[in-house]
Amino acid sequence: MNSSRKPSHPHSQRNLSSEIGAFIALNQEIFAELLTFVDFAEKFTIGFVEINFPPDAEILVEALKTNPESRDIQFVTMNFSDANLRFLRDEIVKILPTIEIESNKKLVLIVQGLEKSISVYGDYPPVLQDLNFVRDAYKRTVPHPILFVLPDYALTRLAKFAPDFWAWQSGMFRFKTPQITKDNAINEAQNTDIIIDRLQPPEKQERIDLLNRLLMEYKPTGHHPTGENLHNYSNILHQLGLAYLSKRKPMNAREYLEEAEKIANEFQDPTFHAEVLNTLGDSYRQQRQFDTASAYYQKSLSISQQLQNPRGEIAALLKLGNVYLGLRQFTQATTFYQQCLEIEQQIGERYSSARTYHNLGIVAQKLRKFKKARRNYQQALAIFIEFADRYSSARTYNQLGRVAQDLREFEEARRNYQQALAINIEFGDRYSSARTHHNLGIVAHNLREFEEARRNYQQALAINIEFTDHYFQAGTYHNLGTVAQNLREFEEARHNYQQALAINIEFADRYSQARTYYCLGKLAEAEENYAEARVNLQTALEIYVEYKDEYWGAIAREALERLAVHLDGNKQRDSV
Repeated sequence: MNSSRKPSHPHSQRNLSSEIGAFIALNQEIFAELLTFVDFAEKFTIGFVEINFPPDAEILVEALKTNPESRDIQFVTMNFSDANLRFLRDEIVKILPTIEIESNKKLVLIVQGLEKSISVYGDYPPVLQDLNFVRDAYKRTVPHPILFVLPDYALTRLAKFAPDFWAWQSGMFRFKTPQITKDNAINEAQNTDIIIDRLQPPEKQERIDLLNRLLMEYKPTGHHPTGENLHNYSNILHQLGLAYLSKRKPMNAREYLEEAEKIANEFQDPTFHAEVLNTLGDSYRQQRQFDTASAYYQKSLSISQQLQNPRGEIAALLKLGNVYLGLRQFTQATTFYQQCLEIEQQIGERYSSARTYHNLGIVAQKLRKFKKARRNYQQALAIFIEFADRYSSARTYNQLGRVAQDLREFEEARRNYQQALAINIEFGDRYSSARTHHNLGIVAHNLREFEEARRNYQQALAINIEFTDHYFQAGTYHNLGTVAQNLREFEEARHNYQQALAINIEFADRYSQARTYYCLGKLAEAEENYAEARVNLQTALEIYVEYKDEYWGAIAREALERLAVHLDGNKQRDSV
């Protein structure tokens, strides 16, 4: 945060001078107005500078510092890029005493990075609440001109949520973006070798920030895009939707996807429309709102069928199969997956069929047809290996581990999970490694290696919390509960079960609630709280009957029968 900081991206002096020249040539009039503003500004004066991309902001700062008209001005940049920033004035006041003001020079502060804490969604960001509330204190404690350098969307939110502070502005300076900056941003957003699901949370946020800046280029506040700008704008809306889904924020995703869908529908772009409908369906499936998800997938399928687009049909059919898999309607899920497979074989889409075989394996496994499940997974794995898709093979190794685990082949299960984990680590896929740690925990648990199981579950939980994946935390909380119960740490067990149950209720995952009710019943039985045990076991049985799960229904029914025999024995002893 000092006046001599150079731009963060590498420049030779010649290139920097050239970029400054090009930027100023594009913005000659507004740059002259800004120079006049800083020349006449005295004491506490606010100027807002709209620049959508950080490289251009850094070029502007260098242009101000090196311009001959600014020789009597000392610019000090302050970068506040903490997304959790709340009290901006307090932070500025802390920095002011550390600044060595040059003699005979006027100090002008340049505030950058505030868009991180302003964010792009949500009401009343804390930093803007405080900015509005302590406005009057700035005159007394920050007696210098301040330039706030922000992108379009951040300035719009500042004006909305800090209107009193906004009203004090003495200047508003909107700079145009050079074409080379736009091109670089588009290339960075679209031409990445890493799909967004594999990025770490900070990198995902950087991608979202970049896409929002691009969005402002194609649709500045108060303008409506047309022609090619509208096409680019709708594509970026879709990418933002995908980005928020990768962060498990489906409601934020829909803010962008619904607008993209409307544009695609109005402007007759059916192929893109089908893609957006699928992604909208994904946003509802992520919240386990399966009926709504299915409706979007059906619309997408209808469009692809009308277009005679077999790859579009495959995408929609696979997603429809996933909906019915989530609903545990396995016959319907199999029908959609088989339709997928038929089209893939007709058009020679061998690579795509790997995902279908994988999902058919999941269906067979859920039906406890383990040999068939293993056969499907091995077909999927062979195709991934044939096409050198090592990354995708991790999921199938995980599922092969689950099959071996169900067959109580624990060493085979562990080998498959360790294969999956090695691939997760190789590709830096920390999010997927959570599921693998969870599965390794199950193996250790079955081998009664309870501390090893707990370590793996805790690693899985930490990663899911880091990636804000609330739904998948439920399974890990449940298993941490069973470890604690095995170790007779009953209070810890109950705490974890209740965490799991609360999440499954939140996501309306009634089937998963059954196993937690079952374990709460067995826990109550161990504590000799037989009335509570009966209620929980009965609830578990009712859910298993509802979902036609005969295997686990039989286990719950047997537990209730044993409990009844035990209670009858107690009554007979009491009567003697």
